[in-house]
Amino acid sequence: MRLTVFWERMTEHFGPGYADTFAHDHVMTELGGRTVHEALDAGWDAKDVWRVVCTVMNVPQEQR
Repeated sequence: MRLTVFWERMTEHFGPGYADTFAHDHVMTELGGRTVHEALDAGWDAKDVWRVVCTVMNVPQEQR
């Protein structure tokens, strides 16, 4: 998954005003105690990060 697609999906689900805030502030144990930004900076694949976000935040199947 390209980062542009990842951020498009984040924006679609969380809205343009909250997607980056969520990615910056929400620490998830499934990402090793990291935020989305930290996981991506640490080299996590965007697709894997998106899967974690979907699971943790109960993103509907049709938006995954």
